[in-house]
Parts: sequence; C-alpha cells; structure tokens
Amino acid sequence: MEHSVVSREEWLDARKALLASEKQMTRLRDKVNAERLALPWVRVDKDYVFDTPAGPRSLADLFDGRSQLEIYHFMFGPDWDAGCPGCSFFADHIDGMLPHLNNHDVTFVCVSRAPLDKIEAYKRRMNWQFPWVSSFGSDFNFDFHVSFTPEQLESGSVFYNFRETPHEDAHDELPGLSSFYRNEKGEIFHTYSQYARGGEEGLGALMMLDAAPLGRNETSTLSFVKRKDEYEQKPVAAASCH
Repeated sequence: MEHSVVSREEWLDARKALLASEKQMTRLRDKVNAERLALPWVRVDKDYVFDTPAGPRSLADLFDGRSQLEIYHFMFGPDWDAGCPGCSFFADHIDGMLPHLNNHDVTFVCVSRAPLDKIEAYKRRMNWQFPWVSSFGSDFNFDFHVSFTPEQLESGSVFYNFRETPHEDAHDELPGLSSFYRNEKGEIFHTYSQYARGGEEGLGALMMLDAAPLGRNETSTLSFVKRKDEYEQKPVAAASCH
C-alpha cells in the first residue's frame, strides 16, 4: 500500500476521523459483551473424564475450586507430532494471563485429543506452564464441535461455528473456546463458546501488529504465524557510535 506523506495538521485530521471509527468499535464491543453475558445457559449433565498429570479428572475437577472455567480447544490430534501453529501462537499468551484470571475466580485449561504424553512433551518444548489436559477417548471435543470423525468429514460438511461448514474448510481438529460455570450445588453450565476468528481479541501480539505500520502483513488468516522456536533469526543491524 502506498501512503501519502502530509503535514502534521493533515495527519491529525485523518487520525481524528479514524478515532471516531475506533470509538464506534469500542461501543459496539461493549454492546456485544453485554449480550454475551446475557446469554442463557445449558446444564452439562454428561460425565467427561480427562487425562491429567495428576491422574483422571472430571470436568468439575478442572474448575480447581473456582466457579468459572474457560477451556481452550487446542488443535492437537492423537496422531499429530506437534500442536497447531495458530493454537501455539495463542498459547504463547496464556501464562502471563493466568494470575489475573485466577484472581478473578476463573480457571483456564487447554484441552486436546492428543494423548497426555504427547501434550507434556510439546509443552516442555514450548516452555509453557498453563494447565493442559487430554480428552483422548472422550466425547468432549466432538460434543463441543471442535473434533470431527472421518465419516463426518466425508459427508461434505461439519457443524462448526454454529453453522454447516463445507468440507474444504473443515479438518479433523478445529479451534475454539468454551466457558462454564459451577454453582454451589456443584451443577455445571455451559455458558458460551466461540470458534474460528472469534477469539482474536485474546491474541495480544495480533492486536499490537494491528497498530504497527504494516499491520499483520498476512496473505490469509495467520499466514505469517509459526511456532515460536521455528522463526528464522534475522540479523539485527549493528549499532554505530558515529
């Protein structure tokens, strides 16, 4: 994109026009957040068991004594050698958030269908600390529409992001985030899920790139993203004392 070079006064006029749009977007986000909080809830009666470093744990156990639980559906299939690069990009943001979420009575856990030993090995490789458990052998991923059987994929479409998604846009694993509430009686409710690009606001690095001169500089959604240990180290220009 070619950019005109203008005076500071002309730039200020253009920036104020953009600010008006930004304020409109902020107000719309506030409205959407209020609508999200007002959603009805669905009771979760099915018993799910997850494989964790501490042994088998139920969905109730994953709350870890808190009333709210957010589960990130991390794309990592049973036969995969590594986690999805895009989900790994998201995961790079999690550890710094955890103390703040926990203080707000929110537990955050990643769930994948990969066996626990694969998850633990990849977690060590990426140097992550957040809780991550396996739903291998469970219906959990399928019930929350982030994992799909070969038969579902061969049918021509799968139910993802609250609509029928054509097979060319579907895979055996897809990303998402689901939220749950546990009341004093121990009852669990599914309160919210988001899929596809719905979770972009959780990607702080992406928001920072939006403010950079060249933006995301992507050819398709997250086309630039690699696992953090796979980026080529580019030389840095040497500083000069002259």
